[in-house]
Amino acid sequence: MPVTPIGFVRSPEKGLARLHWADGGWAVDGRAPDVAVLRPLRGLEIEWPAREEPLAGLMELAAAGVPLTAQSAPPWVPGELAALLTDRAWLGHAADGTARSLADLRREEHSVRLRRLAHPVAAPSVSILMSSKRSKLVGAALSQMERQRDVEAEVLLGLHGVRFDEVREAVESCSLPVKFIEAEESVPFGEVLTRLAGLASGDYVAKWDDDDWYGPRHLSDLFMAMTYMGADVVGTTAEFFYLEPLRATIRRTTFGSGANYLSELWADHVAGGTIMVSRAKFHEIGGFPGLSRAVDLEFLKAALSAGARVYRTHGLGYVLRRGLSDEHTWQLPLAHFLKVAANQWRGFRPSLLMEAA
Repeated sequence: MPVTPIGFVRSPEKGLARLHWADGGWAVDGRAPDVAVLRPLRGLEIEWPAREEPLAGLMELAAAGVPLTAQSAPPWVPGELAALLTDRAWLGHAADGTARSLADLRREEHSVRLRRLAHPVAAPSVSILMSSKRSKLVGAALSQMERQRDVEAEVLLGLHGVRFDEVREAVESCSLPVKFIEAEESVPFGEVLTRLAGLASGDYVAKWDDDDWYGPRHLSDLFMAMTYMGADVVGTTAEFFYLEPLRATIRRTTFGSGANYLSELWADHVAGGTIMVSRAKFHEIGGFPGLSRAVDLEFLKAALSAGARVYRTHGLGYVLRRGLSDEHTWQLPLAHFLKVAANQWRGFRPSLLMEAA
């Protein structure tokens, strides 16, 4: 079984422990590392051996999401790994033992960067499905798709009550291949998505919402999680929200009994704007239901009923935009998001993994 970050704990209860070389292998305070035992730790401080030793055990810890750090790195450590291990900015924030801790967020960002090094995958071909009723949002959404790294992407654009001439300039200036359909506004949202999926040539399809923000490794992180877990459907948490009328960002870190403070786990729900599934499995499940609302929820129910395994990975590369409740198919008042917030900030304040300007 591959080593994975499943069970990563957002808010550790303990501090740093020592990772060192002993008796022919990496050890934590004199004993062979046990990832389950290490989960409550903030991370591991590396003490390098006097001579070059294999890094496989260290990389297994990185693959498990265990935060690793070092004051310096010897010349035999590969440059990208050495730079990440010695970047100790995440340690510059004091943990306060609560879900509100900025230190916990910086720690998780560091963990995700390590995972990317430890789980290299070949770039998948992905068909991005986006249906939009708002022509003014299409250009920005396409720009975010163009930023995606380590994937071969094509765009499948559903113009839902929108005519192509309204978005022609944005589409024709996009560097990715774009296929589009025009559908009357009366056509159910789910039917538009399923029509789009019929145009897909990628090995995977990924749903994209026109009004949200996605980091440049959003798709590659989803594929990485699908690969290391062997999942059929993957998605992220709905963790960061930008409340547009309030000009505020909130972060939510609890998602129900048994899942609090865990960002990597098998689940029955993921954020709808982040669903990724293989094209073959998508058609096996039956595509999106021909509904106007609750399309994502019903798709996930159908996937689970068909025996698909749904995995939820970290939500640091995704921000949901929320305006007034009547502007969204997911209708919750802004007060709800404030009530469940673990963190609140003025303005647009996503995770650093978003690489926002």
